[in-house]
Amino acid sequence: MCLTAGLAASLTACGAATGPSTGAPGSAAASAPRPAIAAGAGIKGADLPAAKRAQRPNIVMVLMDDFSMDLVQTMRSARTMRRAGASYSHAFVVDSLCCVSRSSLFTGQYPHQTGVRTNTSGQLDAMPLGGYAAFEGYGNPERSFNVTLQGSGYTTGFVGKYLNEYEYVRGRALPPMPPGWSQFNVVFGSAYDGWDFDSTYVRQGRLRARHHDAPPLSAPEKERDKAYAGNVIESYATKFIKAHRDDDAPYFLEVAPYAPHNRTQPKPYYPGDPVFPPAFRDRPAAGRKGNCGPVACTSLTTRDLPGFGDDRKDNRPRKANGKPARAWNTRANPFRPAQSVADLRNRAMMAQSVDRTVRRILRLVDDNTYVVLTSDNGFHLGQNGLGRGKGTAYDTDVHVPLYVVGPGVVPGARAELTSNLDLGPTFEELAGVVSPAYRSGQSIVPTFGDPTLVRRNHVFIEHTAQALTKLDPDSALNGDELDRIPSYVAVRSRTGLLIRYDMDTDVHRFAFAYEFYTYKNRRWEKKNAFAQPRHAAEVQALMVKLAQWDQCAEPTGNKPVAPSCRTLTQ
Repeated sequence: MCLTAGLAASLTACGAATGPSTGAPGSAAASAPRPAIAAGAGIKGADLPAAKRAQRPNIVMVLMDDFSMDLVQTMRSARTMRRAGASYSHAFVVDSLCCVSRSSLFTGQYPHQTGVRTNTSGQLDAMPLGGYAAFEGYGNPERSFNVTLQGSGYTTGFVGKYLNEYEYVRGRALPPMPPGWSQFNVVFGSAYDGWDFDSTYVRQGRLRARHHDAPPLSAPEKERDKAYAGNVIESYATKFIKAHRDDDAPYFLEVAPYAPHNRTQPKPYYPGDPVFPPAFRDRPAAGRKGNCGPVACTSLTTRDLPGFGDDRKDNRPRKANGKPARAWNTRANPFRPAQSVADLRNRAMMAQSVDRTVRRILRLVDDNTYVVLTSDNGFHLGQNGLGRGKGTAYDTDVHVPLYVVGPGVVPGARAELTSNLDLGPTFEELAGVVSPAYRSGQSIVPTFGDPTLVRRNHVFIEHTAQALTKLDPDSALNGDELDRIPSYVAVRSRTGLLIRYDMDTDVHRFAFAYEFYTYKNRRWEKKNAFAQPRHAAEVQALMVKLAQWDQCAEPTGNKPVAPSCRTLTQ
């Protein structure tokens, strides 16, 4: 299993991509000095007169956690933003894993460039494979778009979930504060369960912590909900906007709620909490139904999960010669349909806390503010014969909502294919910043004023098997499904998906196998059509794209990306 499945099919290339760009903790390269990336490097906004800098727009991004497209119908704010602004029906993430996706969003780089390949750190040859250890060890904090924005004069704020394994234990030292943030209100991982967690704030330039106690179960519902993670995150976010909306300097704010992610502890915080714990005000109770926004919770069924319960036998990967390869998913879905429906409804109820936050943000910001709503990845609940989770290249897991409202954004749907790699460069262009040459993503600002503009027709997805590190934070409730997904690289076009798996479990070898799906007649992956003659031309075109991507997969860290490699998405 070549560590990065998308590299050229040679052991030399596989080994080259595993090396760090700047040095990981505990590695020989870590002792070498990190390449300096000055705050404001590549910036033209910093050279503008003060009055001109002040005219630049504010930007707010709300990044939901594990939000799937089946939940869009339950959020009034998503409907409002879709009507009033740009909606991207072909928005995808570079990997359907929280830490990997968020790291790529911050840097505009693929996982092989960031070195963040899994949710948890683990180690291979003394190098971390994922989690915050890899994010920090490979120099990603300095390459993040918030550093360039702050260097150009923006006040930058972060609120909510940051990165896996960026954690704090009371009584011990706080983790280091990453560069490029004026305000840093991280809500630590115990907030997955909804209550009883710690958060950070900055005072006199130092990072400090505060604890958020959970009221007893006997406390009134309103008191318990006031301490709910979603409400604490909303309070931080709205205070930031109120504090800075009248400033001379523009601001950028990322709001990262935990909803609708499942809790991670087998034991619920309050007795009876479901796997996906909503605020109490949104749950069914005596005399009231659950709150699923504009739709009735009882109307949400397996019909809202296209491909639910599909037999996986005809999805088996194929070797390059068309012969069957080893199947990676032969286990039956361990969850009954009734459980999946209950999960769907509880996720919809969880989403209501985010919906209230977004609607309040939309009311608070002025006309010179862009608001972006998206997610770090999708989620499956029984589709394609799978269980509960994420990590695949299927539409359920990599397709995410992307809505943008703001000055000059013409309402309407966009046909442009876009990746979350593109968000950092987009924010930099809005801020008048020249994106550094090491970013693989490209700004989508030109599509804001022209809904018909289509420049890109492909996106690439890169996944490293979580089995290399184990210890996935969701495994306690979702089982080992994520561990069974092999490493892969995939290319998605408007009409098709080609996945190239690496079925070998040795990180220094590879054994490729393929799945191809067409979206011309349906929106989910019913049958692997890789070896079907009628799809041969489309498969071959996507195979060429993967081969080209292999040739571009070497630059890591702050090494510049060749212009020809950015055009692969055309």
